[in-house]
Amino acid sequence: MSFLKFALRWVLVGLVALWLGAALTLVLLRWVDPPTTAVQTQRRMQSWTSSKPYRKQYKFVPLAQISPHLQHAVISAEDARFYQHHGFDWHQIQLAYENDMDGGKIRGASTLTEQLVKNLFFGTERSFVRKGAEVTLVPVAEFVLGKQRILELYLNVVEWGPGVYGADAACHTWYKTSAHNIGKDQAARLAAILPAPRRRKPERMNDYSDLILERMKQVGW
Repeated sequence: MSFLKFALRWVLVGLVALWLGAALTLVLLRWVDPPTTAVQTQRRMQSWTSSKPYRKQYKFVPLAQISPHLQHAVISAEDARFYQHHGFDWHQIQLAYENDMDGGKIRGASTLTEQLVKNLFFGTERSFVRKGAEVTLVPVAEFVLGKQRILELYLNVVEWGPGVYGADAACHTWYKTSAHNIGKDQAARLAAILPAPRRRKPERMNDYSDLILERMKQVGW
């Protein structure tokens, strides 16, 4: 029994150390651009085990060099209440719960902040432990980074296709232009593939991109 207590104690110490390391990383990310993420590392390892070719495209650019069209399209598609909530969109969570209880298709309720934390530290695998850690790190991200830096980081690290990470790489890959010069319709199509970037293609996202454009129009974007 004493050995079990000893082992559990050290497991707890290790988990706390990992959490503190992640929290410190979030503080550093206020000024330092991330060289890689957990998702990027995961995809690299998956390519090794599957023996499939993998070419990483990742270039970090300042938010000022990302078209407002793309910023607005991503917010409209992924987190319409981004500037109103403090990391968790409780209204969207309630809608997702009610929709699930009614037997409908489960709606996504993750905010950009939640997605950023997951992307940076946890990859795409799901578990209760990961979700618990994510929930405790989201308020830290909101507090130390602020909305504009969260948006800048998210747009630069999110996956936009096989091996394609960040807005600039996505714009060059799909439309042969920079993130600064992307148009509104193209931005909506790029935002439309974010829920499944390794399967979807912008040119096929007619209906969803039209819906995103309508959401943008409703808020004056």
